[in-house]
This record gives sequence, structure tokens and C-alpha cells, in this order.
Amino acid sequence: MNQMTTLPTTTYDVAFTAGGLLLRESLILAERYRQLGDWQAVRLAVCDENLLQARTVSSMNRVGREVVQRLQTLRETELEFLLDASPQEQAWLLWVAICRRYALIADFAVEVLRERYLSLKADLNFEDFDAFFHHKADWHPALESVRPVTRDKLRQVLFRMLREAGLLGSNHMIHAAMLSPPFIALIRQEIQGSCNTSLSLTPICKEPRHEPGCQPHDHAGALPAPACCDLGAALPQKTRLG
Repeated sequence: MNQMTTLPTTTYDVAFTAGGLLLRESLILAERYRQLGDWQAVRLAVCDENLLQARTVSSMNRVGREVVQRLQTLRETELEFLLDASPQEQAWLLWVAICRRYALIADFAVEVLRERYLSLKADLNFEDFDAFFHHKADWHPALESVRPVTRDKLRQVLFRMLREAGLLGSNHMIHAAMLSPPFIALIRQEIQGSCNTSLSLTPICKEPRHEPGCQPHDHAGALPAPACCDLGAALPQKTRLG
């Protein structure tokens, strides 16, 4: 009897070509959300007041929709932190939001960015993304239909995000994150409880967790393995936590 092959259940959305990190736009809309308390009202304000100062209606709608979808992945406490944090931590938190919004970017952060840093490979190149994308396409048929020109655009935008988040230099060298105690405290609010494999995971983990189905990473930094925490290393770190 032939065995059926079970395909992964993750669906990859590759519609992230609207812009890079979009820090300025994110802060504008996060501030308006703090005033209005309703995302639908924020969307209307984007159009009615041209909050983002877009040149065309289509650009205004596209960027506004993208920014709102990213910000909606953040909790209320994270949105408050975003507005009051340093520019660098604002950028890191927006990178987390992007990872939560797009599973493909989250997987790249863990499986490629994190693993290269932990294995002492300090650079990250276009070839690394191409190899990652081709590997994922073997298991996700939807990615096979992505045209080469679109794949190149996705790669270009992703690397732009990494540079704007301060995680990658212009020379393609990986920059590790030095997280402040307030940022770590914010993240620890999210990681209480059992091992979570949703896209609402955070960029760091407090300590290795030995729950069923979770294997600790054997690196000296003692960060959990990707299977345990999807975004456990969306931000590569220089310091051990815990």
C-alpha cells in the first residue's frame, strides 16, 4: 500500500513587496491608533488625511494596508513600547512584526539568519536566500509558481528590511542585537507558558525549555531550537539571557 506524503500546513504569503521596514509610516499609524483605538478608523484616516503623504492613491492604500497588517500583530503593550523606544529597538520590534506577519520571513530568520550566526558564519548573501527559497519550494507547491523576477524582488525587499532593522550591514555582515532590559522584559511577557509555535512568538527566549516536542539548542548561547520557537532568534544576540 502506497503511503501518502503529508505536505506542510504552513501557507506562505509572499506579498511583502510594498516596502522595506517602513519605520516612519509605522510610527505615524501606531500613534494614530493610540489616539483612535480602532484599526478601521486608522485605515480611514490614512485615506481621508493622507497620513503617509503618498503621491498616489494606489500607493497610499498599498502602504497603509501593509503597515496596518504588520502593526496588528503587536500587542497593546508592544505598540506602546514601539512609540517610546529608541530608534534601534523600534526597528527590532518592527522586524518582529514582519516575522509574525509573514511565515516565510520568520522561517528565514530562524533557519538561515539565526543558524548562520550561531555557526559563526558572519555573512548573509543573496545565495543563502536563493537556496532557502528553492528548498521551501520543494515542500510548498505555491512557491514553485513564483516567477524568478518576483523571487528576486522578494529577496531585494527582505535584505532591505534586514539592513533597515540594523541586522545586516551594507557589506552583508550580520549584526547581532544587544537587547536592553526593558525590551527583554517586554518579550518575556509573551513567552510565559508552554512552547508556542504560532507566528506570535517573540525574537528571544528566556531560557531553554525542555517541554515535550522541544529540543534545546546545543549552542553556548542556550537558545531553543527553531522547532520549539519559530521566532526564537529573529534577532541574533550577542549576550546570553537568563
